[in-house]
Amino acid sequence: MKQGQTHSSFDFIIFGATGDLTKRKLLPALFYRYLDQEIPSKTRIIGAARSQLSNEEFRAQARDGLNQFVQEPDRNPEKIEAFLQQIFYISLNGAEAESNWPALLNLLSSDPQNDIRIFYLATSPKLYGAICDNLSNEGLITENSRVVLEKPIGTSLATAQDINNSVGKHFPENHIFRIDHYLGKETVQNIIALRFANPVFERLWNSDVIDYVQITAAETVGIGNRGGYYDGAGALRDMVQNHLLQVLCMVAMDPPISLEADDLRNEKLKILRSLSPMSEEDIRLNTVRGQYDAGMEGNKPVSSYLEDLKKENSNTETYVAICAHVNTSRWSSVPFYLRTGKRMAEKTSEVVIQFKRSAWSLFPTMPEPNRLHIRIQPDEGVSLSLQVKDPSKSHDSLRSTFIDIDFSPAFHIRYPDAYEGLLMDVVEGDPLLFIRNDEVEAAWRWVEPILKGWSKGLVPLSHYKSGSWGPNEANKLLAKNGHLWHEVMP
Repeated sequence: MKQGQTHSSFDFIIFGATGDLTKRKLLPALFYRYLDQEIPSKTRIIGAARSQLSNEEFRAQARDGLNQFVQEPDRNPEKIEAFLQQIFYISLNGAEAESNWPALLNLLSSDPQNDIRIFYLATSPKLYGAICDNLSNEGLITENSRVVLEKPIGTSLATAQDINNSVGKHFPENHIFRIDHYLGKETVQNIIALRFANPVFERLWNSDVIDYVQITAAETVGIGNRGGYYDGAGALRDMVQNHLLQVLCMVAMDPPISLEADDLRNEKLKILRSLSPMSEEDIRLNTVRGQYDAGMEGNKPVSSYLEDLKKENSNTETYVAICAHVNTSRWSSVPFYLRTGKRMAEKTSEVVIQFKRSAWSLFPTMPEPNRLHIRIQPDEGVSLSLQVKDPSKSHDSLRSTFIDIDFSPAFHIRYPDAYEGLLMDVVEGDPLLFIRNDEVEAAWRWVEPILKGWSKGLVPLSHYKSGSWGPNEANKLLAKNGHLWHEVMP
């Protein structure tokens, strides 16, 4: 939905409303849409969780979150207080049939003119089915109700199918919004425009010209207070199965026949189904798993994963690097290097398209190949490396330079958080940037053999120093093909 667009009022019910996601992302995103007059006065934002809180206590927590996570120029106290008057709270365990459902029923029936109902499940995925069962049993699901599911959708193919089936009993597929905030990032969406609105790139977007692709999602932080969840998940489930594979699909897919949701998602599904399956030998040769040791985060000493976890042993990976291949004519023989990790040297999410070297050179030295760098976060933009004449040397000397576009200052706008647009897309019923059930299951079908191979000990757990770019085994993964991670390239 375009920012600034108006629409009917709606009810937005958040299960798990006292959690970190609501404080850090959901309420700030809704507040920004309120500032842009996209939250009508009759709209109600209803928090539901097990904590025994009054409306005012929950609003106080919401106020603290807005003052912490909304940018300072936008923290208008009067606007915040007006927004808070549209927020309500009900103590309710959504997974229990005998919980405080009458309170939610009474609140929603007190002003039934809001035609659209959105149920946002910011809970453990294992509760999704029970919550939807209870919503149905209580008669809360209307014709215009939608449900939003946070990732991860399961921990395996079987659990993902269970979630899809249990939610799908009560909501049609076009009313189920599986959210991946990476798809809400403007720069990820811009991959579509960059490719298909610029023929110069689309004509080069194939194995004839591209040498390899790197997709990175690196964090400088450790596991923080997520140790309980993270140690049972690991980086492959937490980041690769959803975020990185979705970005890969955007980079690798063929042009959809339109920008309608299913046309776009059909092309993404083709890519997921075209990923070369990982045999045990492939897993040994083409995957790396690592865990961070103590080191430095900037100038601050930081502890190891085991120290953060407060355990003596854990085989959980906080770093993954994978060499993947897409079996299509467009991408024949082009490696896709996927990489994610915690406590890395920089916080960055990016795509690097490395073009091939020239077959010959007019100049005494072979020019460096061109490289397209798509920055997803934190400084959204695009840069293209070029070779130009070095003005300080002779006429046949070359020098590398960049065409660099930093989107936010270029367009003189605040780049919205990904959740802002995604939440309003749910209100509008637009599933374009959400994940369809068959995409989820196709991603798990590719990832699951890697998980099983690792569980057999096919790939030993490497260690890397906090504040580095990961274990040395990841460098060796690329070196086998004569490649380098882009941060160490000239």
